[in-house]
Amino acid sequence: MSNLRNEPVDLRYLSDKDKSDFQKGGGYGEQVTAYKRARAYQGNMAYNAKRQIKTTSQTPGTGGQGGGIQMQQDRYREIGQEKRKSQSFRPDMDNSIYDIYS
Repeated sequence: MSNLRNEPVDLRYLSDKDKSDFQKGGGYGEQVTAYKRARAYQGNMAYNAKRQIKTTSQTPGTGGQGGGIQMQQDRYREIGQEKRKSQSFRPDMDNSIYDIYS
């Protein structure tokens, strides 16, 4: 079947009594699961050997696409500066009506 040394016993060639004795002994299930596990491992190794290697570099955080968070921080910093500048042009309110709410 493959290049493994311990292939499971082919039950088709055993007599009915030998089949029942072999299956009741418990060794058959362990043998089959070990065989399947080895085949799965072998297949996984073959798949990884033939798999295409990732060639794109990745950086953590913003993904290397652009400024990301830095651009957003700069934008909010500019908005804050414009807001402070526009508030500095407003006249001071000396009227006592506006002191009620402060």
